[in-house]
Amino acid sequence: MDSIVENRIKRLLPLLDEKQKRIYLATESEGLGYGGLKAVHELTGVSKTTIIRGKRELAEGAVEHKRIRRSGGGRKTIAQKYGNIQEEIAKIVGNDTLGNPEKVLLWTTKSLRNIEKALREKGIGISHDTIGNVLKEMGYSLQQNQKMLQAGSPHPDREAQFEYINKKCGEFIQQGHPVISVDTKKKELLGNFKNNGAEYGKKKEPRKVLDHDFPVPELGKVAPYGIYDINRNEGFVNLGISHDTAEFAVESILRWWQTLGKNTYPDARKLYITGDNGGSNGSRVKLWKKQLQEFANITGLEAHVSHFPPGTSKWNKIEHRMFCFISKNWRGRPLISIETVIELISNTTTQKGLKIVCVQDANKYGLGKKVTDEELAELNITREAFHGDWNYSISPKI
Repeated sequence: MDSIVENRIKRLLPLLDEKQKRIYLATESEGLGYGGLKAVHELTGVSKTTIIRGKRELAEGAVEHKRIRRSGGGRKTIAQKYGNIQEEIAKIVGNDTLGNPEKVLLWTTKSLRNIEKALREKGIGISHDTIGNVLKEMGYSLQQNQKMLQAGSPHPDREAQFEYINKKCGEFIQQGHPVISVDTKKKELLGNFKNNGAEYGKKKEPRKVLDHDFPVPELGKVAPYGIYDINRNEGFVNLGISHDTAEFAVESILRWWQTLGKNTYPDARKLYITGDNGGSNGSRVKLWKKQLQEFANITGLEAHVSHFPPGTSKWNKIEHRMFCFISKNWRGRPLISIETVIELISNTTTQKGLKIVCVQDANKYGLGKKVTDEELAELNITREAFHGDWNYSISPKI
């Protein structure tokens, strides 16, 4: 589009009413030939649908004047009418959001019409089509099925456990008590090894790394144990250089409490821990429970614990609220030293304000430590009526 046409459109458009505008713009777009519709739309911001309507009126010879809407008298945008629409939709889909923890993209099991119905119950009347547009703005999209479920049949109490955890999280947060999601990120080799992903650099000057992945004995591996504060969008990573054991897991939670937790929640009397059903913090690990008793004795906190049902670790909040962003931040960067890993984790942030503190744990944690039934019986543990194997609390011993 040349400058003469642009100037003509800009000068004439403010002088026309709505019907005159769409007919005039339709005329200009036709005069421009192929691509004219797009060019006029991009210049004026008038929707393509409106311009096409003007073309149709030209073709039909529609010249009768009907009532013209006053300038600025059109329908308000959704953002103007419901300023908190994204927040309200997030509340509805939040408990049904699924996602690959290594990706930022989210999707939801709620249908658009179900979301529409839930919003209407809140007094918000918008169509399912508009809800789809808002979800796109929020980073959601339609997804095909993905192989993310465990082999075999899901546990019959799976959904009930999800609901139990969600309800208890809400109660703790409302009462001002901390709620954390915990897990160990996969161990990483230290050294000049290839790290999946890419980073920007000068053309034809790729970063050179070793052509094998054999561990370097003097460097070894690191085990990042993470604690994610669900309410504050704040993370803590205890970077171990030894085995991923229950001792290491609880030591990591203790370090989080002493570094961040007790300052953030000075009046807290209890802590809610959500985690996987296996690994160092598994529901069947006796040493995990014994170490939590020591944690409770040291901090004076009631440690409430809930485990996700078997095979559902992908739904642990820490996976898609913290670990995925760490992986994204260090993609394409060789983890050449512990200092490098600490720096990359500590510098991981998001647009929503995620902050992470990372520290090194130089302790050695041995394998094969046994806890006798007698020691287990001495624990000050209370099991919940619903799945006491998954849901329990450990109180300090006086």
